[in-house]
Amino acid sequence: MDDTSFPMHGIHEIFPLADEALPACSTPELEDKIRFLKEEMNAVILSHYYQDENIQDLADYIGDSLDLSRRAAATDADVIVFCGVKFMAEVAKILSPNRTVLLPDMQAGCSLEFSCPPQQFRAYREAHPDHLVLTYINCSAEIKALSDIIVTSTNAEAIIRQLPEGQPILFAPDKYLGHYLIKKTGRDMLLWDGSCIVHERFSERELIRLMTRQPEAHVIAHPECPEALLNHAHHIGSTSSLIAFTEQRPGQSFIVLTEPGIIHQMRKRSPGSLFFDVPGTGEGACTSCNTCPYMKMNTVEKLYRCMVNRAPQITLDPALMAAAEKPLARMLEMSKMIPASGSLHEASRQLL
Repeated sequence: MDDTSFPMHGIHEIFPLADEALPACSTPELEDKIRFLKEEMNAVILSHYYQDENIQDLADYIGDSLDLSRRAAATDADVIVFCGVKFMAEVAKILSPNRTVLLPDMQAGCSLEFSCPPQQFRAYREAHPDHLVLTYINCSAEIKALSDIIVTSTNAEAIIRQLPEGQPILFAPDKYLGHYLIKKTGRDMLLWDGSCIVHERFSERELIRLMTRQPEAHVIAHPECPEALLNHAHHIGSTSSLIAFTEQRPGQSFIVLTEPGIIHQMRKRSPGSLFFDVPGTGEGACTSCNTCPYMKMNTVEKLYRCMVNRAPQITLDPALMAAAEKPLARMLEMSKMIPASGSLHEASRQLL
């Protein structure tokens, strides 16, 4: 589709461009303008669980990176507005190459992505040619293109168990998720030294203090956390899994070891429950220290501006997209989501 062909109907007479002043209006009025833009552009707004509450409430779909990628592939909208971080929007573009994908702030990156520079990773892979490269979806398109199979925190264990016992595995970029998978599967994997600044920042001391004060609370954790924290958890899982765990236990208490943006959906889906965020490490640490600075770069105002201007827009080299699509397709095949002979784009539409 031609990116200039949106049916905007003189919309810039109603809404300003990015270099013009933002209209002085209340948040509800701005949200109404975003909804109007969405209809005019035939757009779908996707939000990750870690986004601000008001963005989550505006979104058509909320989910983890894999859930949102499936939505992106299955949508009939002309425009995908991805409220998340850049690697997620890139996956949406790879899965829906003919659609326009917008990201409110192009600087919304990911510490895991930054911990794995493509040139260094290429050299590391070349130094271990006998290893199958399993890469966590939290990485750049360039890293995906250098990978054999992409995995998520939801399907990584099941995919590893399908691999031959004697197959050497290189896992990147999250070392903590890698250590967790080694413990779960018994496989001796070679790990890239990457980590998430949010999940490694939680304080075990503060966690134990909270557990002492809230002895009835369930400790729930994302597997990107260090092992010392996971050892205290009653349930370990992806963001979707953590929400499902709380949803099944309304009226109970939970200590949450992941980005606190997820608590907004937990409160909605687990009525009467209490949720406790764990402070971070270091002097003067507080719960706000564990918000993802990249996820929080997207705001309602930036969402509005990107829709008015149809920018920033995700663009990727076609050859890079084709290379990055292959390990994503293999992930879906091994997750039994699609037939082995199926097309990634066609199969993704069947996942809903």
